Amino acid sequence: MLVSSLFFKTQREIPADAEIPSHQLMLRAGLMRQMASGVYAYLPLGYKTFRKVEAIVREEMDRAGAQELIMPAILPSELYMASGRWEKFGPEMFRLNDRNNRPFCLGPTHEEAFTETVKSVAHSYRDLPVTLYQIQHKYRDEKRPRFGVMRSREFVMKDAYSFDRDDAGLDRSYRQMDAAYRRIFDRCGLDYIVVDADSGAMGGSGSQEFMVKSEVGEAGVAFCPACGYAANDEKAPCAAPAATESSAAVPAMESVDTPAVRTIEDLTAFFGT
Repeated sequence: MLVSSLFFKTQREIPADAEIPSHQLMLRAGLMRQMASGVYAYLPLGYKTFRKVEAIVREEMDRAGAQELIMPAILPSELYMASGRWEKFGPEMFRLNDRNNRPFCLGPTHEEAFTETVKSVAHSYRDLPVTLYQIQHKYRDEKRPRFGVMRSREFVMKDAYSFDRDDAGLDRSYRQMDAAYRRIFDRCGLDYIVVDADSGAMGGSGSQEFMVKSEVGEAGVAFCPACGYAANDEKAPCAAPAATESSAAVPAMESVDTPAVRTIEDLTAFFGT
């Protein structure tokens, strides 16, 4: 197709609400248009680019042995109530009722839906292991959408879930996904680091994030070049300083209730220091 036939329009001026270069360039180049705060329409040129990235993700997931399916975007509240996350997601979850007043939500993530589906299909350990994935729209009512498509109310996520016979199988699946993610990031030419992370509302006993190094963003990384340990700023441990001769008289730490204490000045007065 000739460029002259493409449906797009560039912008001369930088949009006032575009904070970072990537957001500014995507709008000015005619890749997308903003429909509302945190909600975007991808125009043909932008969608072609999107599909190229999507193809890389799909190729590497298939290479890792994962099987693609698609889940509904509208999900019944029962799934999230059973897991305890209906309330845990708080105001970030888009909630709605159907005409019979039955509560639903626009899926912020799909762990519950995948688990329920596998439960209804896999009736024996012989049906395992299986790794399933989808490339699906997600919805989160961000309090302050920022950075263009990086923190938006509607976004596309590739999410994958493995169901294994035992812990050893889980470890194998995890390593396969780790390798697949590294290949995806490498093929996209991204400078990234893998860090320990807090699971948050997603739950789980452990979590790792692939974080792209950038001058913009809201997350920091603690990294030790000597041992290679890396964690985001929510997960990185902070050890108490080693005792010195001058601190020998300092009493051991203990938890103390501080009712009605709201400021540092209040805290100082409360402890009489």
